[in-house]
Amino acid sequence: MTKEEMLQLSKKVCKNTLMETLEIEFTEIGEDFLIAKMPVNSRVHQPDGVLHGGASVALAESVGSMASYVFLDTDKFFVRGIEISANHVKSISEGFVYAKATFIHKGRTTQLFEIRITDEQEKLISVVKLTTIALPKEK
Repeated sequence: MTKEEMLQLSKKVCKNTLMETLEIEFTEIGEDFLIAKMPVNSRVHQPDGVLHGGASVALAESVGSMASYVFLDTDKFFVRGIEISANHVKSISEGFVYAKATFIHKGRTTQLFEIRITDEQEKLISVVKLTTIALPKEK
């Protein structure tokens, strides 16, 4: 899938979803990774004005699930996240965060990702591990 095809697909599948609400934008695709960005503003802040950990996890699950979606045959399968864990190591209050989902395991049924969330200076904000599952579509 080309970058342009991935961007068109992501715009189509993200319409009227949490990804659209959080303004998550998919920006780059490679052989084994996908990158998305999300603005950090009051919409994703916790009460003290920094990025909410839940928004970081939503970004991570969005980019990991989309990576599974892009790299699998979605005519035959749909993707669901089945486990996620996050470690938040630095706070941020404005700008953008970038999530890069990289395959650790690319199986037929389960996929395992490491998702590194960084700021605009590439400083680490969170490290997330996500497991997705490919479930067969009923005919």
